[in-house]
Amino acid sequence: MRLFALRGATSVEHNDAQDILDATTALMQAIMERNALVPERVVSCIFTATRDLNAEFPAVAARARDFELVPLLCAQEIPVPRSMPRVIKVLIHYHASEHHEPAHVYLGDARELRAD
Repeated sequence: MRLFALRGATSVEHNDAQDILDATTALMQAIMERNALVPERVVSCIFTATRDLNAEFPAVAARARDFELVPLLCAQEIPVPRSMPRVIKVLIHYHASEHHEPAHVYLGDARELRAD
């Protein structure tokens, strides 16, 4: 086993608590499925949200998906003028086998943030 890190991002339609939770849940589910991860192998998750998303903490959605023992942190994304609005990003550190290839996940409008 070795330590890996991967990134993911998703867009949110509205600054609404349920929209933030739904988008974050879908992102975390896709990351876990595409990388064959279980919460027990996750070391930590750092979430960021753009300044226009403040109705809920993205980490609340992760806690509801069996991440209650994983250290989670939420922060505000740097408000660069040309940045995409209503985006949640995550950086996940986790353990996997030596030959694992991290699969980064970008959903919704956030797919434009990364070509792969």
